[in-house]
Amino acid sequence: MLLRQLEYLVALASERHFGRAADACFVSQPSLSAGIRKLERELDVTIVRRGRRFEGLTPEGERVLVWAHRMLAERDALRQELSALRGGLSGTLRLGVVPTALTAISLVTTPFCAEHPLVRICLESLPAHEIGRRLAAFELDAAVTYLDDTAPRRTRRLPLYEERYLLLTPDDDTFTGARTVSWARAAELPLCLLAPSMRNRRVMDECFAADGVEAKPVLESDTVAGLYAHLGGGWSGVIAHAWLHTFGVPAGMRVLPLEGPVRGPRVGLAVAAHDPAPALVRALWDIARRTRLRDVLEDLLESHLVPCRRTGRPGP
Repeated sequence: MLLRQLEYLVALASERHFGRAADACFVSQPSLSAGIRKLERELDVTIVRRGRRFEGLTPEGERVLVWAHRMLAERDALRQELSALRGGLSGTLRLGVVPTALTAISLVTTPFCAEHPLVRICLESLPAHEIGRRLAAFELDAAVTYLDDTAPRRTRRLPLYEERYLLLTPDDDTFTGARTVSWARAAELPLCLLAPSMRNRRVMDECFAADGVEAKPVLESDTVAGLYAHLGGGWSGVIAHAWLHTFGVPAGMRVLPLEGPVRGPRVGLAVAAHDPAPALVRALWDIARRTRLRDVLEDLLESHLVPCRRTGRPGP
């Protein structure tokens, strides 16, 4: 069995098309097909359901795919260890991030890349449930995700920060002199919120419910950027404080902390519980620990709140 044959299988499962899988592996389609057939002969199982086109993997093929990911991950980990011994880490770090943490992830990836310039990061925005599946299947090296009931099992976890929720609202006379606002009062405003399919929105709905109300937004978006693009013009939004790192407070608006009995969930780094962990994963863990993301985001939030408290105008 050649590792190259396992690469063909992984590419085929990802692309679900023989031609595209061959292109991804930089080989001809006949070469890819022959490699997978040879793998089937060596393992004495049928891996691929074939018709006029790719029709998926057999149950045996699905199991082989899991092991293919695992074996290729172990090969990559070995390469990382050897590159570290030669004086510098290299390779590709596959990092999954829940959409609501994307705005803050550069606070970790930027110092990581500065310290390890030969490493390439492949960053994907993924829902929490998909992150758990892909970590377990060795399709991701690490992830930044929620560390609550949706957290991936059999992982090592490093808490990074707790989400704090803010009302982003027009800087008019509505909340003059206010330092905080209740969820019930926020629900009375014309709101822009994330879509109900997103974990962050479901947490917010719990906060509204705990204050005895239900939010009925005028607009819902499945991206933070889409939400921010519609704020202003008399609309308000509920945001997580980590979003301030990328988007800040738009001109003509202000932020107010939301008060209530429900705390925001923890966001953290999750990696598969391998022993030893791959060199790139160990390096990322070290950078994330040293970054002290919680303190950085708290300082950022305070920089936006202090000017508002002093003048009633948005912070920088």
